[in-house]
Amino acid sequence: MGDEFNIIALMKISILFVLFMIPVLLNAANVPTKAPVSPAMKPQPAKTPDSPDLPGYCIFGAQSGKPFDSEAAFKSIVWKNDVIYVGETHDQLKDHLAQLETLKAMKIARGAKIAVGFEMLNMTLQPVLDDYAAGKLTEEEFLAKTDWGKEWGFDFKLYKPVFDFIVQSKLRALALNVPKKVVSKIARVGLAGLDAEDKKFLPEEIKITKHKKYLEYLKTSFGGHGDTPMARMFTWDNYLASMCAWNEGMGSKVAAFIDANPGWAVLVVAGNGHVVYNAAIPASVKSRSKQIRQASFYTEDAAKCPAVFPKEHKDMANYLWYINHSTQMPANTK
Repeated sequence: MGDEFNIIALMKISILFVLFMIPVLLNAANVPTKAPVSPAMKPQPAKTPDSPDLPGYCIFGAQSGKPFDSEAAFKSIVWKNDVIYVGETHDQLKDHLAQLETLKAMKIARGAKIAVGFEMLNMTLQPVLDDYAAGKLTEEEFLAKTDWGKEWGFDFKLYKPVFDFIVQSKLRALALNVPKKVVSKIARVGLAGLDAEDKKFLPEEIKITKHKKYLEYLKTSFGGHGDTPMARMFTWDNYLASMCAWNEGMGSKVAAFIDANPGWAVLVVAGNGHVVYNAAIPASVKSRSKQIRQASFYTEDAAKCPAVFPKEHKDMANYLWYINHSTQMPANTK
């Protein structure tokens, strides 16, 4: 079971990284053809339920292995932390509903002093995101101005419940992502190849992770050893630098917001690969402020809540949130 979990998780991060990078690489090389996209990872129309099947509270401490399956236990964790990470498999609606449940719990403790940070939008889109969160743009205007389909690709309906709650509750929103062209450039030529314009989106210091489990995670996503598609596009050192810069760019923005806004909390909405082992965005935030209290939830597919915590999931985050991804829900075409 452990090997199967690692293979599936690493295939996801590998494919998503390639999908994130390929469009810019093709433009840089003036290649007119479209890159093939794996059908399994191609963004699909979202299934939006009229009466959502909520994710539930099958949550285990990833260090202790102890379960807590009550809403009260969940809220106690959320209320005492400044930054909450709820990872996602991007095309799974119930992962996004878990993010919404977290946001609702945060609002009880913090009121309107909450910002939601999105991996889905790059930093240049912050003014557009500000206007949308403030109710100055319609949903259609927001999607057009951000070019959501090109910028992210996954159906906006998946994220709509979270965005609607932000607008209705008058919360803040943060565009966390580093522009694709910068991440792809690092993967191609390394950090030394960045110019002044590129560096505007990154902190002055990019720390290259030494976390053993996370390095193995990335090495497997890179393709291991030998002649692989990823290895033919990038060197390992440049690939690692691009991933670290990507995480550091997002982490530095979260930390800067908390430092500038005492008493506020941030919910980070990002893929599980940016949460795993607390070695990506959480590590970047921690390196910038030891006083920021953090809690991370790695969302994992499970048909049923495990009776015993799976050993292979130990330390994947602070908490493992088991959610049934296979539940079929009626589509909403509105």
